[in-house]
Amino acid sequence: MSNAELNQIEVMERLVRKEIKQKKAAEILGLSVRQIRRKLYEYKINGAKSLVHKARGKIGNHVIKQKILDEAINIVKEKYWDFGPTLAHEKLVENHECKLSLTTIRKEMVSVGLWKPNRRRKAHIHQLRERRACFGELVQLDGSPHDWFEGRAPKCNLNVFIDDATGIPVLEFGAVETAQDYFKLAEQYFLEHGLPLAIYTDKHSIFRVNTPTNLDYIKPSKNNQFEGLTQFGRAMKELNIELIFASTAQAKGRVERINQTLQDRLVKEMRLNNISSIKEANNFLPQFTKQFVQKFSVKPRSSVDMHRKLNKNINLRKILCIKENRVLSKNLTFQYQNTIFQIKTQRSAYTLRKTVVTICERYDGSITVWDNKNKQLEYTTIKQLPNTRETNSKKLNQLVDDILIKENYKKRNPWQSDFEELEQPNLFFKPIGAV
Repeated sequence: MSNAELNQIEVMERLVRKEIKQKKAAEILGLSVRQIRRKLYEYKINGAKSLVHKARGKIGNHVIKQKILDEAINIVKEKYWDFGPTLAHEKLVENHECKLSLTTIRKEMVSVGLWKPNRRRKAHIHQLRERRACFGELVQLDGSPHDWFEGRAPKCNLNVFIDDATGIPVLEFGAVETAQDYFKLAEQYFLEHGLPLAIYTDKHSIFRVNTPTNLDYIKPSKNNQFEGLTQFGRAMKELNIELIFASTAQAKGRVERINQTLQDRLVKEMRLNNISSIKEANNFLPQFTKQFVQKFSVKPRSSVDMHRKLNKNINLRKILCIKENRVLSKNLTFQYQNTIFQIKTQRSAYTLRKTVVTICERYDGSITVWDNKNKQLEYTTIKQLPNTRETNSKKLNQLVDDILIKENYKKRNPWQSDFEELEQPNLFFKPIGAV
């Protein structure tokens, strides 16, 4: 018996001895007089056992049958074994018409060992920043290198644009984190929504010059107003978009948190859809983004859209690209990316000698050449030189992977005992014993 039921025995005994009245007993036990009368009648016939609740020890009418629970857990074990309870419950509802609640699924996954509840970590106090009020005021930008295909393909990078007010993302996969990949993502965002007022990003060397040279300290002049800017910084200045740099990762927590969510949800979605390449993943992203927006986006506090519309004077193909200047020789040739180009013109060659031309290389590899009067020049390739350009650490692994794919492991590995490892489906792990 419970403590409350034991207390009722004493009150019932006092009622039997007529020491108190039923109204007083009702006040002591917090019951109505009618309930006291009924309980007293039962107590006189059956004694103390009549005070025990009749439903105690019986199976409830709303208890879920164990067979239904077992069916759901078997599906989770077979298809969603490494999913968290929330995502597993969503998939059970979407794909298997499961009517169990999230709490029930979580309890069952914990009971069978599929999920271990995380202990709450000690909270790190950071000053909270309220979301911007309008759509298009501030966009956060970041790249997320990760094993997105879980070993089915090489590791790659996911570039993320996310609006601060609404949480609406624009996503694009790339082999590595480069300025060209960000140009491609930016063009996709600008064509879809327009030009935002500001972009919030980290201090990556793609976005700002972190080790300036003496030339970078020179103030911008009339001849070169983009002095000391990276290619991405120059493009944003041409579009009149302010670049804001975060001092810590926590400062741009919104895009960092969405990266963490994508590394869980997007990885599992691509596994369920048998996606194993960057091309397939980029084709799948619009479908995934639509569902993601419906689930996680929020309504802005203001209905005003702060994006600036693209007008005819803005040529994104000429702005969102790598720009470099060259001086034409007497033969109207110039060198770029280990290639010698020849300008084709019907005018006298004398008029173009020593002309400073601007080379624009797009993310798709296309190259256009413009003179100092903003006229496009035709050209032809006349010679390919050996590759002697330096590379950075972020592109090194990708270059080595490209070499391995090109060679296709035709050459025999010098480590005879470990050569069989190269015949595994995933060819992007270093052989055992390699330096």
